Amino acid sequence: MTNRIKLAACAFFLCAIGIAQEVEFTQYELDNGLDVILHQDNTAPVVTTSVMYHVGAKNENPERTGFAHFFEHLLFEGTENIGKGEWFKIVSSNGGSNNANTTDDRTYYYEIFPSNQLELGLWMESERMMHPIIDQKGVDTQNEVVKEEKRLRVDNAPYGNILAEVKKRLFEKHPYRWSTIGSMEHLDAATLEEFQAFNEKFYVPNNATLVVAGDIDIEKTKKMIEDYFAPIEKGAEVQQIDIKEEPITEEISGTYYDPNIQIPAIVLAYRTPSMKERDAYVLDMVSSVLSDGKSSRLYKKLVDDQKQALQIGAFNIAQEDYGQYVVFGLPLGDTPLDTLTAEVDEEIRKLQTELISQREYEKLQNKFENRYVNSNSSIAGIASSLATYHTLYGNTELINEEIDIYRSITREDIKRVANEYLNENQRLELKYLPKQEEAAE
Repeated sequence: MTNRIKLAACAFFLCAIGIAQEVEFTQYELDNGLDVILHQDNTAPVVTTSVMYHVGAKNENPERTGFAHFFEHLLFEGTENIGKGEWFKIVSSNGGSNNANTTDDRTYYYEIFPSNQLELGLWMESERMMHPIIDQKGVDTQNEVVKEEKRLRVDNAPYGNILAEVKKRLFEKHPYRWSTIGSMEHLDAATLEEFQAFNEKFYVPNNATLVVAGDIDIEKTKKMIEDYFAPIEKGAEVQQIDIKEEPITEEISGTYYDPNIQIPAIVLAYRTPSMKERDAYVLDMVSSVLSDGKSSRLYKKLVDDQKQALQIGAFNIAQEDYGQYVVFGLPLGDTPLDTLTAEVDEEIRKLQTELISQREYEKLQNKFENRYVNSNSSIAGIASSLATYHTLYGNTELINEEIDIYRSITREDIKRVANEYLNENQRLELKYLPKQEEAAE
């Protein structure tokens, strides 16, 4: 009887957790086109104010790559009412923190403040949108910052150029073909007028989503948003790109020499569908089966059992227009790269010809349930998710519904998707080698 009561209590507790994960939000649009999403959670006196602009590296002029990432830095330089170098001081002196990040598809700015500083966060983001100062001094300052970042994270980092080398081979027409950080030569050649025009085109309310999440009062927050953001003028309509790639029908072979490494790497990359398509979700699960954790198929086989790899991973990189499925391996000892490729291909063929076991499938579903719970476990995480689902997916309700997509994926789906996208004639095989091997090739 006691055990039955305990089980019933446990079931009730788990049910309560499931209900608690439902994220409620209010969504509306200002007259100037700014999309607003509010999420109230008064459990802790913290608030996140964030703005996601629907502009990333893919929106750049091919002769001026790196602009979106550059603006991630530039729009911290100051505004008409926030002095140069004052932004971070204001945030920290009021008990807050802030950051920004850029992808090929969007740029995201956010502040996390004690909830009594909500109005400050809204004012600062409205200043960034309405009154940025884009002058030559700021451009020159951030040019040096971005160059140093590229030196540290890309040029001098071991394997730092892998993704850039993959992208420029997987894509011929689409702007995903260049790196998010872009070309320093392009930034050096750009005029101040070009930077100002980029700001005027993309950093406008009708190309942005404002999310406020945390310890707020909805009606009071709406009033503050109206006061600070409604006066900002609407920009010209932003047309997102629509560029299609021809299917890859023959394996692409490539070689790259990296002076920062001593161990060669093999990279297998496949072009996959948009993050908005259901098959992209299935590819997340394929990735988990192959390389998520020490019990995953590739890790257990190549690292633990056969001791042929130092490291092995399969990653589904989901993006708005196309995705990239990338397998990366470092050989152990004298294991040839071709051997790693053959072993990876064997495991992919198993997915293409055999259903994963029921036990493996149940473990997979549990992993994705846990990921869903964790993604909504913080106010900052919820704010980011709300902005992403609205901006890139066009469906804010996915914050509550996406888990149902994963739940609906079957073992047959995994087999079908592996057959559709992960074939040798549809991929890039990139040998990523130490610089000294160049002479021996």
